[in-house]
Amino acid sequence: QWPLSQLASPPPPPPPPPSFRQKQNEPTSSSTSPASNGKDPEGILGKPGSGHLARLEFKRRLERDAEAREAFEQHLREEKERRRALRQSRELPDTAEETIEYFLDTEAQEIEFEIARLRHRLDEDFFSHLKFEIGQIRFAVSKTEDMEDRLIELEALQKALQEGTEAYDKMQAELITAKKSLTKILSSKDIKATLLEMVEGNELNRSLLTLLDENIANANMDNQKQAAAFMEKIRAAVLKYLTV
Repeated sequence: QWPLSQLASPPPPPPPPPSFRQKQNEPTSSSTSPASNGKDPEGILGKPGSGHLARLEFKRRLERDAEAREAFEQHLREEKERRRALRQSRELPDTAEETIEYFLDTEAQEIEFEIARLRHRLDEDFFSHLKFEIGQIRFAVSKTEDMEDRLIELEALQKALQEGTEAYDKMQAELITAKKSLTKILSSKDIKATLLEMVEGNELNRSLLTLLDENIANANMDNQKQAAAFMEKIRAAVLKYLTV
């Protein structure tokens, strides 16, 4: 079998993803991307469309060719480092006006991270300011093309930030509940009885599984195999009751 390097060249590294501002001016598509199904979390392979079959073939060959797979994983590591460096280099905003521009210049796939980082700035005063600016443009007697573009950007940003903050707040509330639930389980003398009690109280949710996954990963990283195995058993039991 010929190595992948002789069958097909890996795709060149893509340019940095567009900012949220630029994203609004791109044509939309209802096609599902590799990133949306969890198989390409970094979005390296791009959207399906022209050349999609070639990318699928590349992925299959990637799984068989160690050298190409290492090159691809190296690219993922570089992309992760690029994002980390970008996050550290950005100057955080102080005012509502600066916050709007900050998010408009944020890469679309970084919006969730930035919402978490700047949640304290996304308060009622901020959304009132954003709504006011949208109203000023929408009800202007005459609008330029730039104003129309600005209105589209602001309306899309408003929707993204409202949905994003709601999702973040819900996740944080569930995480607090999950931590309490995990503490309750780990300190229990009868885990099965405790789980049944928690099922009745509707205290088990997916956030608890996520928290267990994080603890299992950390335990394995610290070479705490016994603790990891114990939490694996708890996770399996929680999953069983969640799917009953």
